[in-house]
Amino acid sequence: MGESTLTAVGRVTKKAVLGAIKGTGETTKAIVETTADLVRATIAEVADLTAAIEKRAAEITSGAVEASTEASGDLFTTIKYTVYGIVKAGAELGADVAKTAVAATEGAIKAAAKAGSDVSSATKEAVTGAIEAGDTIGTKASKSVRDALTASIKGAKDFIKAPRK
Repeated sequence: MGESTLTAVGRVTKKAVLGAIKGTGETTKAIVETTADLVRATIAEVADLTAAIEKRAAEITSGAVEASTEASGDLFTTIKYTVYGIVKAGAELGADVAKTAVAATEGAIKAAAKAGSDVSSATKEAVTGAIEAGDTIGTKASKSVRDALTASIKGAKDFIKAPRK
């Protein structure tokens, strides 16, 4: 991979996710916790919480994807759980869950494309991560995430199933 174009937040994410991938047996849990912690830490005390998370989502997903690529980790697992962590943390902080889901999903897809990865697979995993986070948050969040992804992410509807009852 060429010279990194990551922002400071992206570089911190990359280092943290590399540590998670290399240092734990529970990679998915570590990725969720790492990305959620970065969302919480980087948007503290901002006036427009949702806008701040939307901006950070792209930076965090880029760092996570670059880390996974560098560590020869499972890129698609990293994408899924990075998006999940961002959406879950955004909701916990009071951000608009639908906008957060779209921003995290878009960021993950763009980062995967930049890394030369299969965009369809990246879309599937990013959408799945956002939906699983929405389902965990609650019925209203589940519906709003599904609706937002269907309306905003090309190809998302192909991967969206009705929520579990």
